[in-house]
Amino acid sequence: QVQLVESGGGLVQPGGSLRLSCAASGSIFSSRAMGWYRQAPGKQREWVATISSNGNTNYADPVKGRFTISRDNAKNTAYLQMNNLKPEDTAVYYCSRGAAWGQGTQVTVSS
Repeated sequence: QVQLVESGGGLVQPGGSLRLSCAASGSIFSSRAMGWYRQAPGKQREWVATISSNGNTNYADPVKGRFTISRDNAKNTAYLQMNNLKPEDTAVYYCSRGAAWGQGTQVTVSS
């Protein structure tokens, strides 16, 4: 059974940066795609980015050019580098692998 643990969230000013991490255990990390999602207060969870097992990446339009998804298979960890953060990026961020989800990490962008 896959277990996912996110970290790296926090409070940041507009224009700032954060790097989220998603540590996976319980399965062969390198064999599956990893995804990041977010859920803002009062809104549905939305897809942010995906990285395939061979490193191909895709991004939702609102984050293209600002966010970068990556993975380190040796560390069983996926990352989400978030630059030029905006208040509308405020949300709980979740990583996902197949049917497994982490507990989420809060990102708040505010001055």
